[in-house]
Parts: sequence; structure tokens; C-alpha cells
Amino acid sequence: MVADLKGNPAALGYRMPAEWEPHRQCWMGWPERPDNWRDDAYHAQCVYANVARAISEFEPVTVCVSASQYTKAADLLKDIPDVRIVEMSMNDAWFRDTGPTFVISDSKSQSDLLKYQIAGIDWSFNCWGGSDGCYSDWSLDTLIARKILSLERLPRFPHQIILEGGSIHVDGEGTCITTEECLLNPNRNPEMSKVEIENELKLYLGVKKVIWLPRGLYGDDDTNGHVDNMCCFGKPGLVLLAWTDDEKDPQYERSVEALSILSNTKDANDRNILVIKLHVPDPLYMTEEEANGIHNLEENAKPRPAGTRLAASYVNFYFANGGIIAPAFGDEKWDKEAFHVLSSVFPDHKVVMIQGAREICLGGGNIHCITQQQPVIPEMIEKTMNP
Repeated sequence: MVADLKGNPAALGYRMPAEWEPHRQCWMGWPERPDNWRDDAYHAQCVYANVARAISEFEPVTVCVSASQYTKAADLLKDIPDVRIVEMSMNDAWFRDTGPTFVISDSKSQSDLLKYQIAGIDWSFNCWGGSDGCYSDWSLDTLIARKILSLERLPRFPHQIILEGGSIHVDGEGTCITTEECLLNPNRNPEMSKVEIENELKLYLGVKKVIWLPRGLYGDDDTNGHVDNMCCFGKPGLVLLAWTDDEKDPQYERSVEALSILSNTKDANDRNILVIKLHVPDPLYMTEEEANGIHNLEENAKPRPAGTRLAASYVNFYFANGGIIAPAFGDEKWDKEAFHVLSSVFPDHKVVMIQGAREICLGGGNIHCITQQQPVIPEMIEKTMNP
């Protein structure tokens, strides 16, 4: 075990890098809860495997799997290059939220404090709301970040604040975006003020400015409005925003609200923010067949009844090394539009749309939610660029 680091990351020279900065690998979990994933998670597991396959074309992937699921995962993941399977217990497979938030140090200092150029923040986790969260026991999920850091022999910054990785996006140059709906929700940190939470983000992420959007995506009740379903940075000074042209859709008001704030706010480097609209699919709802496949017999998880609107957004994609791994929902019009927009915004990346991503959405999130990037150590980037 690598010892915990004392103090806050920013004071020690660390920052959270942007997601487009080079990755060493991607971390994923493995779904299995029958009370959250239909038909004993078979359909979700197939899509998770497809996501791992797509990412592995650009960077290595580590998939963490419980002992009881190891053989099944090995079968679905076989013959995929650059994928390793690690046995790890978990309550559910949302590694964006339960895995560590990696931070890096660009400093050349050789002091003991900076001998590690990469570390991980281990936020406190309460299953997206404690007693009002998504399932009743999350004791295994609270250990995932620590286990990942231990496997990689990386130091840990423990933090008592309750926060999930999907609730923050950074540009790597001092700006963070989040939502009040999530971070100011009384089911997270009721004893902390907005100013106090913002100060912690600055101290731990190494950012200078926090942009607060009032709300996340309509229907994203599981996470209380995570920002990664609403918008994300495409590069410094550019944000992709979940959008709809349908003024009757409850999402419209939220998108217009966010557009107004982003368009009238400068980032940490005093740049205007360019907003690119990324239209959501037409409203999707859980079907009777899908709901009937969920077995919540002991009522230990949040009910997922038929007719529930799914929190579907193309913004919920994963940046890989040279790739954009994005969800496709079976909506031909908007799937094609999303591919076109993402290809235009990221001309140096190959855009890969994951068919069947609706299965992940049925469980409460999407591709960004199930992945966690581990950045390359800065000194290794320098050696690669200047051999």
C-alpha cells in the first residue's frame, strides 16, 4: 500500500488534467446487479464489452470483475487486444463515480512531496444520496478508488467531501464546470455552503474558477443532475451542451438556461466560451419488457418502472487517445447528427458510436459514467516527445 498524502493537491503542485490529455489506460467495472440491470445484466455486459473493445483500439483497458462474474467476463472479453481483467468486489459498476479522480504534477521539483507525479483523489461516496440513493449497501464501492490506486502503486488523497467524478468536468487549464442540482443537493454535503464546496474543488482539482450550472439533464434523477450528462469541455474555451429544439420538452428550459450562463461567462483564463449544441435523442422511455427483466425482489435498489424517461445524452462520451467513444441510442436521425457533430468538433479523433448504449442508460448512466481515465505520468510524456 502506498501511503496517503497529507495536505491538498493544489498546494503540492497537482491538478486534474483534461480528459483529452494522454492516458495510460482506462478503468471499467462489470455490471451484475439483477435489481438494476435487466436479465441478470447480460445485455449490459455485452455493451460494456463493446465499450472496452472500442477503447482498446486506442489505449489499454482494465476491467474489474467480481469473483462470481470472472468466467463470464473473460468469455465476453476474450480476444480483445489490450484488455486485462482484474478481480475486484463492488456493489455496482460506475467507475467514473467510485474510482479515483487522478491528478498530476507538472513540476520538475525533486522534493519528497512531489516524488509522485500522479496521485488519486478518493472522494467519499454515498451512492448518490445516502438513504435516498440508488441502492442500500455501497460498502464495497467505497473501497474501489483505494484498490485501484493500490494496484497501480499510486498515492492517495483521501477526502471527506461526498462527490462523484461525474459531477465535475475540467479543461485542464483552471476551469471546472459542475451543477448546483448535484453538489448543492442536501443529500450530499448539507453542512457545507456553496462557497465552501467551491473552495474544496479549487484545492483538490487545482482549478481557479468554478462555473455553476443550475441543473443537469432532465430525468437524471439517479445522480441528481451530474454535469457529464449535461455538458463537457471539448477543449479549453469550448463546451458541448446537451440540447433540444423542442420547446415542449422539459429539457429545453434546462438547455437554454445552461446556454445563457456558459455564453456569458469567461473561463479561468478570461476566454469567452464557445458552446456547441449536441442534440439529445427523442425522448426514450423504459419499456414493460425492460422493466420486467429487473429483479428487485428484496427492494435493495431504486425501482425502475416501465415508462421512466431515460437520461439519454450524447455528451456522455469517453475521450480516448485519438478516439471519441460515444453512445448510440437507436434514434437514426440524432445518432447520425451526433456522429457528425463529434466528428466536426474532433477532426483528429476517430468517432466510434456504441450501438445498444441504451442498455447502459437503463441502468442510470452512459459511457462516460462507466469509465475512468488514468493519465500518463507527465515525465513519460516528455520522454516520449523528446527521446
